[in-house]
Amino acid sequence: MRVILADDSTLLREGLVRLLTEEGHDVVAAVGDATALLAAVDEHPADAVCVDVRMPPTHTDEGLPAALEIRGRHPRLGALVLSQYVEKRYATELLTGEMTAGGGGVGYLLKDRVVQVDEFLDALERVAAGHAAFDPKVVRQLLARSTHTDPLARLTEREVLGEMAQGHANAAIAQRLHVSCSAVEKHINAIFDKLELTGTTGYSRRVLAVLRYVGS
Repeated sequence: MRVILADDSTLLREGLVRLLTEEGHDVVAAVGDATALLAAVDEHPADAVCVDVRMPPTHTDEGLPAALEIRGRHPRLGALVLSQYVEKRYATELLTGEMTAGGGGVGYLLKDRVVQVDEFLDALERVAAGHAAFDPKVVRQLLARSTHTDPLARLTEREVLGEMAQGHANAAIAQRLHVSCSAVEKHINAIFDKLELTGTTGYSRRVLAVLRYVGS
């Protein structure tokens, strides 16, 4: 896997370069700001970019518009965004970007998850393969709501939607929730029905389900 890294922390950036190299991946560029990231993406063929949300010059959200621009210019390139905190707006924009851009995968991971090496590598490999990879903490905040107004009041349906939002396929969801694949399929169909997505075509209903739920 060919990776481009963007983080203004030299220590973290070099640590990620070493980690990925030791795992057999090729870090084709490692930069410290969004401008350099966009230039690196145009210059170096890659499978995925790993981008910090907060970078120079303002250290607010430079990484997010850069990630979205990359997905527009290079739709097959996976983008994994790192953030210190759960920021619902950023995660929702990335999900929306996934729905409209197509092609490469997208992910949102909290920085403290990077120290869980296997989880970080799995997330990066998933976005490079064209799938979603959202931090469980991010998903919980996106899907948090009162059961009194919840169209998916059954616990298992909400759990399945949460696993879908993280980017897991049906077989993985079944294994993680200790249910059968047929049960997962039934819950997903129920989710589509309740969120009025049964007849939808042209977009990923899995992504639309999360967006519809978050926006309702």
